[in-house]
Amino acid sequence: MKQRLLQVFIWTLITTYSLLGQCIVCKSSVENARQESMEGLAKGINMGILYLLPIPYLLVGGIGLWWYWNYRKKNKM
Repeated sequence: MKQRLLQVFIWTLITTYSLLGQCIVCKSSVENARQESMEGLAKGINMGILYLLPIPYLLVGGIGLWWYWNYRKKNKM
């Protein structure tokens, strides 16, 4: 089970790395700034979004694991 979960996690990381995640506001601001000197802005916004994306999932997952471990300890006693 753990190996399968690890395989799914690695597959997800590999396949979604090249995706560009943009909300409507970010996309419109990048499209309005489409000039030769603003290409760095588009890449920066995309990387910022992809950098911030996993934070809520990691927090919720960490809290869930902590809760599960405490529940499991309590039932073993």
